[in-house]
Amino acid sequence: MPVTPLFSHLSEVAPAQAARYGGKIALQGDAGAISYRELADRVAQVASALVERGVRAGDRIAFLSRNLPEYYVLLLGAGMAGAVIVPVNWRLAPREVEYILGDSGAVLLFAGRGFVETGRDLADRLPALREVVDMDRFADWHNGASAPIPPAGSPDDVVAQIYTSGTTGHPKGAMLTHRALLAFRSLPVEAQPVWNRWTDDDVSLIVTPQFHISGTGFGLQTLCAGATGLVMQDFDPDAVLRAIERDGLSKIFTVPAAIQMLLRHPRSRDIDYSRIRTMIYGASPIPLHLLREAMDVFRCGFVQQYGMTEMCGTICALPPEDHDPQGNERMRSAGKPLDGVAVRILGPDGHDLPVGEVGEVAIRSVTCMAGYWNLPEATAEAMTPDGFLLSGDAGYLDADGYLFVVDRVKDMIVSGGENVYPAEVEAVLRNHPAIADVAVIGVPDERWGEAVKAVVVAKGPVDTAEIIGWAREQLAGYKLPKSIDVVEALPRNAGGKVLRRELRAPYWEGKERAIN
Repeated sequence: MPVTPLFSHLSEVAPAQAARYGGKIALQGDAGAISYRELADRVAQVASALVERGVRAGDRIAFLSRNLPEYYVLLLGAGMAGAVIVPVNWRLAPREVEYILGDSGAVLLFAGRGFVETGRDLADRLPALREVVDMDRFADWHNGASAPIPPAGSPDDVVAQIYTSGTTGHPKGAMLTHRALLAFRSLPVEAQPVWNRWTDDDVSLIVTPQFHISGTGFGLQTLCAGATGLVMQDFDPDAVLRAIERDGLSKIFTVPAAIQMLLRHPRSRDIDYSRIRTMIYGASPIPLHLLREAMDVFRCGFVQQYGMTEMCGTICALPPEDHDPQGNERMRSAGKPLDGVAVRILGPDGHDLPVGEVGEVAIRSVTCMAGYWNLPEATAEAMTPDGFLLSGDAGYLDADGYLFVVDRVKDMIVSGGENVYPAEVEAVLRNHPAIADVAVIGVPDERWGEAVKAVVVAKGPVDTAEIIGWAREQLAGYKLPKSIDVVEALPRNAGGKVLRRELRAPYWEGKERAIN
């Protein structure tokens, strides 16, 4: 029998938790703490301020900043006012930010320190953008708002629009509803997997970017549990270890590279980790040698999560009991689907494939997006008639229901948890005067999982550093090629399409799978 979540609309979260927890700290950042009572007051003020400034139901408001506790105030306030928040990747180049602001039609932009001038410069070219709000003055902006407004809309209204990198060179805005965001994050404790049971005694580390579903979602789960969230802008091993000692940090979601950073800290063997029951990681599997060391030092369980923005986060999880320091077959998998998630493996004809056979991974859940903003054809291409989302990943299910992801149906690269689409990088590199033709691929990388590599046909002398520096003006840093190879010609099929798999093969030789 389905379990009813505690909340189905974001407007419910702050008032309910204020009544339960009052002055308890909800969010802690560099500039101070916000209690649950203060959170509810500020959320109501933000909702009123949005309405007073002419923000209507369905209007988009954008957030361009490094992690801030105030992001969740804005998210919940937008939900109460019926607006849709668009968290923008602050790592993007200005022209990429401009595209997202223009595509979403954002009417307000909330900009953090270091991004206010960028926002104001872009506002001159974006007719829909009426105001740029400096987050250093956010309290002044909302403090004068009048009486609270009644919550707007239904649980099935869109409340967040998170952009994912686009296969054709432009990112797509995945529209996420109140219900989808809260469905798994506000389940009662007894309905959660044992490894993911939260209590109001928990203290979480919110360090993954808020423009990712991981940052948005981990903060929401913290608030739904009545826990305390420590909001950090960067993964600083020293600060994390201090938080474990001083603040009782107990919930961590990160990537294997960050776990390795903790282990390399000189004090890592001197810390009491007893409050950390599980360490959750994503973006890539954990190398066996790193798992052994981490198990020995942290003395806790490890959980791998596999998910995507379009599904509001986690789809499958590999629980602690499947993490063996000696290694096992299941550690090559992404785990089993969460309760309420259905996974199928589809062949080219759209029919289900038998156990062990590789096809495209398709997912159905209440957490599925409402579609891509203003892209009905892309939405239709991503969905099957019976409501399954096509993931773009190639994989198979074993007899016990574990999902093994072995490659990508599409060409996406995942580097340090960031999605990079070759077409977007290639479109920039092709304009360089020394490049006649180019293909971008992902190659194994010890630290980041995958690194971006450009394979080029040259018109003239190729200076790798110069080309990367030139591209830096147009692309986010994580999208830049880390290396460039020069070839006489790119391999293509009879239709002229570049054979990326052929280009990637030498770099992935000896690996169990062509994905990292």
